[in-house]
Amino acid sequence: MGRERSGPPERKSLAVRSATITVMIRACFAAAKSLKRDFGEVEQLQVSEKGPGDFVSRADIMAERTLRKELERTRPEYGFLGEEGGEIKGDGHNRWIADPLDGTTNFLHGVPHFAISLALERDGEIIAAVIYQPISDELFWAEKGNGAFIDTPNARSRRLRVSGRKELTRGLIATGIPFVGKGDHPAYLRKLEAVMGKTAGVRRWGAAALDLAFVAAGRYDAFFEYGLAPWDVAAGLLLVQEAGGLVTDTKGQPYVLGGPSILASNVGLRDPMIDILS
Repeated sequence: MGRERSGPPERKSLAVRSATITVMIRACFAAAKSLKRDFGEVEQLQVSEKGPGDFVSRADIMAERTLRKELERTRPEYGFLGEEGGEIKGDGHNRWIADPLDGTTNFLHGVPHFAISLALERDGEIIAAVIYQPISDELFWAEKGNGAFIDTPNARSRRLRVSGRKELTRGLIATGIPFVGKGDHPAYLRKLEAVMGKTAGVRRWGAAALDLAFVAAGRYDAFFEYGLAPWDVAAGLLLVQEAGGLVTDTKGQPYVLGGPSILASNVGLRDPMIDILS
């Protein structure tokens, strides 16, 4: 597992972090401590079911409590929207949007692919984002107008750029597949079949925040999914945009946070993906 951090790493970096990003990173690192511990004892976790195939664990709840506590210490007036604990209204201008454990099903099955996702929304616009993968110890972060970056163990911050691929046949596409009790399975399979027939491959890893971070990093060329909540995508969409990518719905219309569909891609594959999905 990745080494534990008590705060933002001290590294030589060309990227200048604001006080807000520093606060967000500290909160994510604090929440990650319990997730790392619980991941090693996953068989003993208390788990309940929110719906068919939709789980919540003690790890989710404790991580969200830690996030809220850490953020309230420095920004007590801000609102908070989390997947597990609901919403606190706050000052009406600033709101944290958090998924304390994106990829819960992976986590509960011992699959080391999950993340903490945290975004800051100001007057309806996402202006700062952090996605942290505790196991790989990769930290993705972005601020509106200042770019997107990745920190990896023992390395300085590196600027993120979406891929430059323009041919669908060379594109690697990420998606989320609806599970029991969710979505229109036949309709989705038609979309998936069309994508499979025109691309180099499709990946389904089960953590939308990391899928979006990977698009920003150029690891995936595009990502699409249906029925995602605001906390699933708030941080990731800013990362993609600040890395030079585009975010719309699957019909090419402006994406609305929490809307029925999302498509994030590099510039060259946006229109071809819309042609397939719409």
